[in-house]
Amino acid sequence: MIELSSDHVRDVLAWLEQARPLTDQRVQQRARWIVLDTYGCVLAGLRADTVSDIGQVLAAQDAGPVRLGDVAGLSVLSAAQLFAYASCWDEACEGHAGAHGRPALAALAALYPLCRDKTLGEMLEALIVGYEVGVRMGRALRIKPGMHVDGNWPALGAAVAVGQCVGLTQDRIMQAVGIVACQVPVSLYLPVKAGATSRNAYLGHAAVLAVQSAWSALAGVTAPDGALMDYARIGLSREAVDWVGPGNYEILNGYLKPYAAVRHVHYGAAAAQILRRRFDPHRIERITLDIYEEATIYCGNRQPATPIQAQFSLSFGVAAALAFDRLDAEVYRAGLFDDPLLRRLETLVEIRIDPDRTGRNSRGATLSVLAGGQWHTEAVDAVWGDQACPLTQQQVEDKFIAYAAPSLGEAQSRLVAERILSAGLSMPMREVWAV
Repeated sequence: MIELSSDHVRDVLAWLEQARPLTDQRVQQRARWIVLDTYGCVLAGLRADTVSDIGQVLAAQDAGPVRLGDVAGLSVLSAAQLFAYASCWDEACEGHAGAHGRPALAALAALYPLCRDKTLGEMLEALIVGYEVGVRMGRALRIKPGMHVDGNWPALGAAVAVGQCVGLTQDRIMQAVGIVACQVPVSLYLPVKAGATSRNAYLGHAAVLAVQSAWSALAGVTAPDGALMDYARIGLSREAVDWVGPGNYEILNGYLKPYAAVRHVHYGAAAAQILRRRFDPHRIERITLDIYEEATIYCGNRQPATPIQAQFSLSFGVAAALAFDRLDAEVYRAGLFDDPLLRRLETLVEIRIDPDRTGRNSRGATLSVLAGGQWHTEAVDAVWGDQACPLTQQQVEDKFIAYAAPSLGEAQSRLVAERILSAGLSMPMREVWAV
């Protein structure tokens, strides 16, 4: 445990500058995967009615030269907001278990409109640098109960990414970090419980704050030393924090999601997909889910009335996987969301805290289903994307095609995937995104 200072962040930045992360093929590949996966989530999110409406409002009220999906005429800040809204709308986006959040989304939302005249390599490098700082901030600045992470520390890593993108010196990047640290907001978990979509605004706020802070630092605005630790004390009531120093790439420890739901939901959903092959889901009589305590705290929503409640619902995730053999963005659209079988199964799920997994601080779940008078049980301790069960590039690409094809068509989706995954680092980002 330490008192966090700007010197700790400087050490990480100095290490990254010397290490040249793009020369490590594992790191470069993971960064490409994160970009592709996030862009697929954005394209799927843009199809939601509310997100589409947000895009039209932003284009009308804050016009500029940026295009995102079918929405043209966005300013840099409005494009960052829209990208962030769409990226997390279906909760199918990346994350990092150690950071207890998603280090890439706010950074990518901020970089999307700013990197139009940059190369693929420059954008990937900015993402990696911002990600590495963001993960470390997430580990150190653990939020209080009742808060939501998205409007919190992600702005700090995103400010580093923007600073790298716009060519700030290390000193001015640290000023940008300090400017953010002086005004990190308190973002509440309450909208998730209430089924309100205001939670989806948090990452856009983080992205915009990052851009504004980097631009301010570019102009010479300064921040006081000690702002990071002052925020930890005043905002989070912490006198000391955990800190992971330089030397290991945290981007290699992040995850991409096979399911469109909060990560805690995935273990029960994976078990449900395995079990449903053994019986007719219409014959299910009882369901029990034994899972670690943290999952029950964040994902205990029952009979969810809105998609965001369902995305944070262990019972909904299990029921959807049992009913449809899927838990993707389309489950939250009209038709499937209110399916009678899904809704009946959700009411049957009994959620119990697993003391063994909780005591070991270990993720995983055991699902038991009574169907046709016979109990069936499946335990899952790793899902696709975990370090013990890593995704393949083909799986990452397949998910992108599934999420992007309804917007771009399959041929164009495959072309975009090929560019992001395989194009040379010198390719201009305008060509990477072009469809």
